[in-house]
Amino acid sequence: MTGYGRATVTLGELSVVVQVSSVNRKGLDLTMKLPSDWETLEPAVAEAVRKVATRGKIHVELEAAAPAGAEDGWDEAAINASLDRLAALARQKGIAFAPSPELLWQIASSRRKAGGLPAMETVRGELLGALEAGLQEFAAMRTKEGGALLTDFLTRLALLRSLIQTVATRAPQVAPAYRESLLKRLREAGLELDLSDERVLKEIALFADRSDITEELTRFRSHLDQLDTLLKSDGEIGRKAEFILQELGREVHTIGSKANDLEIAWSVIELKNELERIKEQIANVE
Repeated sequence: MTGYGRATVTLGELSVVVQVSSVNRKGLDLTMKLPSDWETLEPAVAEAVRKVATRGKIHVELEAAAPAGAEDGWDEAAINASLDRLAALARQKGIAFAPSPELLWQIASSRRKAGGLPAMETVRGELLGALEAGLQEFAAMRTKEGGALLTDFLTRLALLRSLIQTVATRAPQVAPAYRESLLKRLREAGLELDLSDERVLKEIALFADRSDITEELTRFRSHLDQLDTLLKSDGEIGRKAEFILQELGREVHTIGSKANDLEIAWSVIELKNELERIKEQIANVE
């Protein structure tokens, strides 16, 4: 699910902006960008994120901005040292080394003087507090999106119920329709057999048994009720919903293979299409 949260904390004359953003991803893919002096905070950031999210490509960024007029220039010694190391590596590999303006800018930006970042031990609580505020805003946005998805899911569940009812209404007519078709083919072939003939009765009985989808209809409706209840519940639903959708798909496939009826086949196609649409959306839900 997508989401965004932002919070700011002031540490003396230093302003720190915390940003949390995410895009859809089936699993949890967490990335961070923290000032090098504060990288020891990464485990705590990861723990805080996992409390509010289990899916999504999530990026957390802490950006510290020095106050106006504060020293925040290039660290020329560090820049020169980095360039010397790159040049030495290039010579070792037999590669011509000619730094581009883009490379110089990247190295210079990464070696900018920190402007006096406070020690992690002294600001840990304030930074985590700002992260918590950003995560709350982030989670609120995802909750709002989840509400919209729930409305969409319930609409699609209603469509699934309508389609399966169409199948259930048609199912009792399949065997009689086959009987009429069988007798018509026999007459066209010049075989005068009636319904009392043992061979005809046996063929019709076998077809009725093979095409009976009563159990599949019952299980499909039961799975649909479970999915409805799950979607309306609190807590994580994504993986449970994926399992139920898998079972619904299994029942639909069996119905399609057993029914041997054109009208039911059309409904099965619609059921499969709708289940696929729900699967695509549910993959983004926690």
